Amino acid sequence: MADRFDCDNCKESLYGRKYIQSDDSPYCIPCYDSLFSNTCDECKELIGHDARELFYEDRHYHEHCFRCFRCDRSLADEPFTSQDDALLCNDCYCNEFSSKCVACDKIVMPGTRKLEYAGSTWHEGCFICHSCEQPIGSKSFIPDKDEHYCVPCYEDKFAPRCTRCKKTLAKGGVTYRDEPWHKECFVCTSCKTQLAGQHFTSRDDSPYCLKCFGNLYAKKCEACTKPITGFGGGKYVSFEDRQWHQPCFTCSQCSISLVGAGFFPEGDKILCRDCHSSL
Repeated sequence: MADRFDCDNCKESLYGRKYIQSDDSPYCIPCYDSLFSNTCDECKELIGHDARELFYEDRHYHEHCFRCFRCDRSLADEPFTSQDDALLCNDCYCNEFSSKCVACDKIVMPGTRKLEYAGSTWHEGCFICHSCEQPIGSKSFIPDKDEHYCVPCYEDKFAPRCTRCKKTLAKGGVTYRDEPWHKECFVCTSCKTQLAGQHFTSRDDSPYCLKCFGNLYAKKCEACTKPITGFGGGKYVSFEDRQWHQPCFTCSQCSISLVGAGFFPEGDKILCRDCHSSL
């Protein structure tokens, strides 16, 4: 009598039938499928031993059930992603969840390099300077309404230009007579000393430091021969065609101050009342 060769589960004879060996035990096909096959997450039916099985994370699928939730395209050989447990092909995912480039109106694909600013998205190569049309990339830029400029183009197009050297003022500077100047360009017309932060005056629209203006244009004190500028609250006395600093307006003989007092001219001299009486 021949030895028995039965299915380990249903005990039916396997002679002349297909079977599958598992853990050294033979099983008929129906028993093997019911005991060891996974259940398809989509159709909830068993995935038979002879079917192509696909799995994602801890979920298993028949090949024909592994499809895009939106367009029903097979994902068996396509890139895909998962959104709230739903499988989506790349096209459907991008249409539903990805941003569009405001420049070219095309989808910014996941994983591609992009730039986001003020709630808008660009492909990296689409975010360009409005003037030179070169990609800005990670460089600094300056927005102007709906346009964007690289820093060199913005300065060349919009930044004020120095009245003296005609180059752009990126920041800071001095305003004189409603005109912009670099600090290093705003200098005394005579000695070229920088005037930014200093007291200065002008003649014929040209700026001068106080020293140069006094030496070049101010009247000279009759006593000390130094310029009389009147800057800084300095007061002076004028008589006929002569001028004096107030501290210099003294009697030529006794040196008493004559400011607010009577005096007498005597040739090139000025005398107080007492010194004039003694002559």
